[in-house]
Amino acid sequence: MTEKRTFAAADYVVFGLMLGISALIGIFYAIKDRRSKAGTEGYLMAGRSMHYIPVALSLTVSFMSAITVLGTPAEVYIYGTMYWWFVLVFLVVAIITSQLYIPTFYRLGISSTYEYLERRFNRAVRLLGTVTYIVQNIMYIGIVIYAPALALNEVTGFDLWLAVMSTGIVCTFYTTLGGLKAVIWTDVFQGTIMCAGFLAVIIRGSIIEGGFDVIWEKCYNAGRVDFIQFEGDYRIRHTFWSIFCGGTITWLGVYAVSQSQVQRYLCCRSARQGSYALFLNVFGLFVIISLACMCGMVMYAFYSDCDPLGQGCVSASDQLLPYLVMDILQDFPGIPGLFVSCVFSGSLSTVSSGINAMATVTIEDFIKPVTKWKPNTYTWTSKGLVLLYGGLCIGMAALASTLGEVLQAALSILGLVGGPLVGLFTLGLIFPFANSIGAFVGLLFGLFCSSWVYIGSRSYPPAPEYTRKLPFDNSGCAPVCYWQELPNATTASYDVTQTMTYTNATTAANAEYPPIADFYAMSYLYLSTFGMLGTIVVGLILSLITCGWRDRKNVDPNLLAPFFDNWIFKWIPEKFRYILRCCVMERDDDYHEKVQSMATMATFAEISPLVASESDARSSQNGLSAISLKVKYDHREYPEKREPTEKEIDDDFLVMN
Repeated sequence: MTEKRTFAAADYVVFGLMLGISALIGIFYAIKDRRSKAGTEGYLMAGRSMHYIPVALSLTVSFMSAITVLGTPAEVYIYGTMYWWFVLVFLVVAIITSQLYIPTFYRLGISSTYEYLERRFNRAVRLLGTVTYIVQNIMYIGIVIYAPALALNEVTGFDLWLAVMSTGIVCTFYTTLGGLKAVIWTDVFQGTIMCAGFLAVIIRGSIIEGGFDVIWEKCYNAGRVDFIQFEGDYRIRHTFWSIFCGGTITWLGVYAVSQSQVQRYLCCRSARQGSYALFLNVFGLFVIISLACMCGMVMYAFYSDCDPLGQGCVSASDQLLPYLVMDILQDFPGIPGLFVSCVFSGSLSTVSSGINAMATVTIEDFIKPVTKWKPNTYTWTSKGLVLLYGGLCIGMAALASTLGEVLQAALSILGLVGGPLVGLFTLGLIFPFANSIGAFVGLLFGLFCSSWVYIGSRSYPPAPEYTRKLPFDNSGCAPVCYWQELPNATTASYDVTQTMTYTNATTAANAEYPPIADFYAMSYLYLSTFGMLGTIVVGLILSLITCGWRDRKNVDPNLLAPFFDNWIFKWIPEKFRYILRCCVMERDDDYHEKVQSMATMATFAEISPLVASESDARSSQNGLSAISLKVKYDHREYPEKREPTEKEIDDDFLVMN
């Protein structure tokens, strides 16, 4: 029996350097900004002065984490290349987010995404949205911490839970010290490590197999290269429609309304730079997803005649890529360490982003509205919250081992909560007659719908014809794995569906499925769509019942982003667009473009677009002294509720200056 392979000294050096550099970035920004007067704004929002290029790289690796590094290659290995269609989904998500969400959040000058919900509905809806987000984030980050620890355990034999603690402690350390700036710049460094780890596997695998064209041919002949599944059956796990429709809603929940991502747009210098960061991020996602899918193809080509999962050499699909690394890179000291650094880099970027975002929404949504502390007190409280949420996420990692394959588990959780949240924000942005009662109850109903279907799918797993796991040929297997003896290992051809099932699949298969089990068999990607539709439908019905239509004209138009107000539809006559806006006036974009031009010079402490108020603002660029701003665009000053004239707007800005 062959000994289980472990790290060489060079591997530990490479891995230690990655952790050390990440920690040093946090220390650097803690020292650099120790005398900064930006306070909580600087710690949680990077002073709203970041350039879009590092922000774009941070966006790319924040949710393309260990889930991508471990789950995507395993997905291609078992199911084929349909997952590659997600690249199109990311482009669609970027277009929608840049047109509807980013401009609205910038107009309002908010720090917490959920502050919008209070302005649009009421405080109860805001707090419900915040709590929902925090619960989702803790669950998701638990998986992200567990996944690389599993990889490290598989590759080196390093204790699984010691690895979990290492991940949580390191990222909590540098996030606590350096704030959002440290998070963004460590993301840039860790994204580079992720690409290097993928390339090491692809290059070495291509050399062994005789070129990537040989790998492609092997995958094509085995049915792994498949992009044309266009069936309309909602039960099939991955088709173009499930990925395009369900995937779009799932990732809108991440890129459009999740605090972790929106916080990055808002730390840019302007809404335009936030949009630049988002679209540059799409290119980064294309590179990362493509490299991960190529790793999956290398893995299949290498194991095409002997599946290590079917042989029992690994116990879960998420261990396949680490197993491959030790198979093909064992003679290159330091490279296995680079790969594990790649996995951990993805995890650290996501965990640090998540706990920083949770600290932000806790400060902005729960603490600031009921306290009047000094700025320095809020900063120290933020650091304490980062420590608290880091500990909670480490605890959640203990439950992640029960959720099955990490990629599907992670996307299920994102859809489970993200879909209803997208529905909630859609109610506020698109439908002027949606009110607080409809929004509150609608979100609860959407969460119930998506949770109900998710629990049902776990109780009654979908049949093999819907999951479509592809077969393997084990005819080339040796009687043992590289580290353990398997006397009963088969050398015959078999179908991977016999081994790749949920732990309760055997029991469930012998039971009589109720008729509703066919409904539970829907693709996990539709969880988000189902939850979103539940939120919108119930929210609209209750809003109409509770006089939402009558009160729609009292809604601030600047809190709305009606679909047909987009520049694409300006060719439609105004009287028809007025009807499509549910008979409310058009948003006054020109006025707020001028307000935004002021915001690029000075970071607003607080601006209310319609209510006359005075706020202190500090320049984020050239150290201007505090100035007093007076926004006079107020219905009380224009009693006839008309739009202000150009002269009135210019006069307002003379007062500002």
